[in-house]
Amino acid sequence: MKNLILMTAAICGIALAGCANTGAKYEPIADGPVSVTYAADLESCQQLATERGYINDDTKTNAAIGAGLGALAGIADDDVSDTEGAIAGAVVGAIAGGSAGMLETREQRRQVVIDCMKGRGHPVVG
Repeated sequence: MKNLILMTAAICGIALAGCANTGAKYEPIADGPVSVTYAADLESCQQLATERGYINDDTKTNAAIGAGLGALAGIADDDVSDTEGAIAGAVVGAIAGGSAGMLETREQRRQVVIDCMKGRGHPVVG
């Protein structure tokens, strides 16, 4: 069970490191001519997107739900004691739930950049 926890933590860490800040650094596709203010507005919109932190209430909630479900699944595992199963399941569930929340935040940051650029009058499509 310890190997499962370590492997899950390593995979999630690598995956999250690979997409760190990618949502906020997103560059939308322009549908039409680009104005002279495009680059400055893009930088401002990207900076605005970073205000949505990865460790936010939604991510914490996802981690807590994942921990609860993981603990229940761990208790159901007949190969280990209930305590070991609950702890291991909670750790794996929290990592998985937190990772899912962070990926949602990444998409929200990307959408902030798109909406901000549209709000500033740039013809972007995503």
